[in-house]
Amino acid sequence: MKLEIAVLAGDGIGPEVTKQAQNVLNAIAKEYQHEFKYQSALVGAAAIDDSGDPLPDDTIKIVQNADAVLFGAIGDPKYDNDPSAKVRPEQGLLKLRKILGLYANVRPVQAFKPLLHHSNLKEAVIEGVDFVIYRELTGGIYFGEKKKSEDGKSASDLCEYATYEIARILHPAFKAAMQRNKKLTLVDKANVLETSRLWRSVAKEIAKEYPEVTLEFLFVDNAAMQIILNPKQFDVVVTENMFGDILSDEASVIAGSIGLLASASIGDTSALFEPIHGSYPQATGKNIANPLAAILSAAMLLEHFGLQEEADTVKQAVEKSIEDGVSTPDINKENPKTTVEVGEYIVNYIRGNIICKKSNENIHLGQSTII
Repeated sequence: MKLEIAVLAGDGIGPEVTKQAQNVLNAIAKEYQHEFKYQSALVGAAAIDDSGDPLPDDTIKIVQNADAVLFGAIGDPKYDNDPSAKVRPEQGLLKLRKILGLYANVRPVQAFKPLLHHSNLKEAVIEGVDFVIYRELTGGIYFGEKKKSEDGKSASDLCEYATYEIARILHPAFKAAMQRNKKLTLVDKANVLETSRLWRSVAKEIAKEYPEVTLEFLFVDNAAMQIILNPKQFDVVVTENMFGDILSDEASVIAGSIGLLASASIGDTSALFEPIHGSYPQATGKNIANPLAAILSAAMLLEHFGLQEEADTVKQAVEKSIEDGVSTPDINKENPKTTVEVGEYIVNYIRGNIICKKSNENIHLGQSTII
């Protein structure tokens, strides 16, 4: 398969983890006889520093001509700490989602057995957790009309949804449930919000097309509690933009590190793949950032194009790295590896080199022990 991939590494640790994801894709391409071509472009704070625009026209052209986008992270403290800034890095990502029509954000949540003890939750609660969150990405309060009074003493953000926006994410969520355990949970606030009541009515109608799927409803406050109390009850969760943003970050504690959570943003003709951990400026340039979320995002890219065997190989490599303790400081404080070392381990696994458990002394040299 030939793919044109736009690489938007972005800010902070974005370039470091995206580089490792690219290396993994290159290893997959070589082992499975694919051809992946990359074109890099600026986004976020890096783009603002270069041109004053968080999503320059040149970047837009590149992503529109690509088959997929491999995204790093955006954000910079100089903008985070300046609420008066008119141009912000995050505007670039929001605009990108709109331009590409990326309305469905898909975030898998999985508990890796070797890392159960890293979570703040009890091992018995999270062992075996495996669900996926479908978050609507281009509507709701983030994109609604925003107002601020002239005296600066009041402000408002409009939360608005149309039935077509709701239906177009519910269908892929139902289809995902059909491929999993046939259970879909819609998270809303229908006891208070009119938009949530619209979500429920649309969901009930669409559910008739998927009679094998059990449709359940949870208010968002209860859902937030249930993700902590009993996360194993979930299979596929679907929700609106802001609720999905909050819940998916909450769910990151299950994995033991936000550095393990990948995501895909899907539209009718475009797709973007990114880790959810953000730019993590405190770690920038220190070679300590966890690249696994970016690498797992690359696996989701492969899945999107029907390359399931290749994606499974990447996932197996990630699980093996965790099992063997080849991990960055966020999940391996006693004997941490660098961002590059973890990436090289994954590449070596894909190349067919099985690395002996706990025998990683030469990984930094790109070497491995075949057994």
